[in-house]
Amino acid sequence: MSDTPVKQQSTTAFYGQAVASFGVALTATALGIYNLHTDAWVRAFLGIAVLYLVTSAFTLAKVIRDRQEAGQIVSRVDQARLEKILAEHDPFTKL
Repeated sequence: MSDTPVKQQSTTAFYGQAVASFGVALTATALGIYNLHTDAWVRAFLGIAVLYLVTSAFTLAKVIRDRQEAGQIVSRVDQARLEKILAEHDPFTKL
């Protein structure tokens, strides 16, 4: 009756692919901004905008992960309560 949730973990290959993809995307964007034929202040503004976008994406991912983990904890507590009630219940006693 105890269905303990299995924690899913990413494989090393998936983690490496995600890191490599992030590095390639950030490098390509930085090179693109660097090679723009425009004033330095425009390139600086675009660079700061990209850094802001990256940090806000990390923050959003963390908030989503934290909210999901909090939901799993509440679900576990509810399941533990239900299991306790079922364990204490004796169907052969009269009320």
